[in-house]
Amino acid sequence: MRILLANDDGIYSPGIHALADCARRFGEVRVYAPDVEQSSMGHAITHSRPLTIKQTPFGNLEAWRVNGTPADCVALGLNAWGGVDVVLSGINLGTNLGNAAWHSGTLAAARQAALLGYRAIALSTPTGEAEPNFAQIEPYVARVLELLLEDRTLQLVNVNLPRSPVGLCWTRLAIQHYDGRVVPGEDPMGRRHFWLTVKPIEEVEEGTDRWAMRHGMVSMTPLRLDLTDDEMLMKAKERMPVESSMESDRHHSAGRSHRSGM
Repeated sequence: MRILLANDDGIYSPGIHALADCARRFGEVRVYAPDVEQSSMGHAITHSRPLTIKQTPFGNLEAWRVNGTPADCVALGLNAWGGVDVVLSGINLGTNLGNAAWHSGTLAAARQAALLGYRAIALSTPTGEAEPNFAQIEPYVARVLELLLEDRTLQLVNVNLPRSPVGLCWTRLAIQHYDGRVVPGEDPMGRRHFWLTVKPIEEVEEGTDRWAMRHGMVSMTPLRLDLTDDEMLMKAKERMPVESSMESDRHHSAGRSHRSGM
């Protein structure tokens, strides 16, 4: 099995090294990761300048650092290395729960792989004052990979691992509350500035990724690329029926024919 690794914390992050150590048990591993941190970059891609890659020491694995976004790294890695079976992104230093799926660079790397037709898994774990204890969560990382690499039906999965896991569970995204906030401040020169940061979320709904993490469970959330709200689409068609362009063209053509024949 060929496994491509990426992340958004950069190629020197301890998280991607911990993931590589675990992933190599399951197959051949190669790394394409940003040269600097790209956290919260979302699904940005670089189009206004060329990208460069440089081979980088990474144990005995082949690894490349890219001066681009997480999505760039995956695109370049898949282009350079044929026959990839799965893309792993992480282990991110910080959780990616609920609405963070919209701006997470970790998830964007995995989503880019899914867009290109590959299976992908994003993995994250919380941070505090100290670096995550990767040795403590390693057995659960291995268990997650064992489950998800064997099942080839899941295209894109978001995984969050608590500091001290007690089990695994399938979840859905907690999207009831958004934790983003703007914090104003002032620099030493008296100029106003702002931090985009997060606020704690107290309410959690059972069965969500936030609920699982609060109960010490590894959260595994299958995701999809199709953002279409099928229920709302059907209701919109019923409430506000409109002619398709082809039907409209036929209608106007028939009207013109009728008028010209009079």
